[in-house]
Amino acid sequence: MSIHIEDKTKLVNSVFTKVYKKYDFMNDVMSLGIHRVWKKNMIDWMQPRKNTKLIDVASGTGDLAKIFNKKTNSTCEIFCVEPNKNMLEMGKDKLKKHENIFWKHAPAEKLPFKNDTFDFYSISYGIRNVSNIKECLKEALRVLKPGGRFMCLEFSKVQNELLSKAYNQYSRLIPFIGKLIVGNQEPYEYLISSIDKFYTQEQLVKLMKDNGFKNVKFRNLSNGISAIHSGWKI
Repeated sequence: MSIHIEDKTKLVNSVFTKVYKKYDFMNDVMSLGIHRVWKKNMIDWMQPRKNTKLIDVASGTGDLAKIFNKKTNSTCEIFCVEPNKNMLEMGKDKLKKHENIFWKHAPAEKLPFKNDTFDFYSISYGIRNVSNIKECLKEALRVLKPGGRFMCLEFSKVQNELLSKAYNQYSRLIPFIGKLIVGNQEPYEYLISSIDKFYTQEQLVKLMKDNGFKNVKFRNLSNGISAIHSGWKI
């Protein structure tokens, strides 16, 4: 069943409003802590330079911004954009000691920045929750400087058949784990469903190319449980 853009926006906002207090803890539980390694892998591949500007969209509580900031020795301006107000406030509090990290409340499809502003754009486990992915990609391209780099980390399609079966079995448990920890399994039923319905690695490559990105590549992580996609504004 397809979901209208307005309905998906409300649904996703409702999901994260219900889980934000235990968001970081549940990420560790669901991925057995491996999401932190995957995020570091993304920043390592990005190879950020000092004295540049990053926009991190769907920032959550700021995990990726924190890794980027450490990698560049706090020399960069980092703008975290988060559509859920509760998540944004948690992130601001979590990273409040960093004077070079700024927060904006906005959707990925309508970024409050001028054209050609950023050297790097990152989105981590957020693009599948965006209401209009094509508009998200167009906005990413717009706010990047010429020569800027787009990078996306997202759950993807497992490439190993045995691992895929085991992963699918584990995924079915996550809503029940969510109910135990958060007290509500419905948000995690949505999250698992959104992973199942998301693009394959190759489909996301095509979508990025169709929306203006060049030299698009991807790397699988843990046999495709997650994947990093990279593209350039040229």
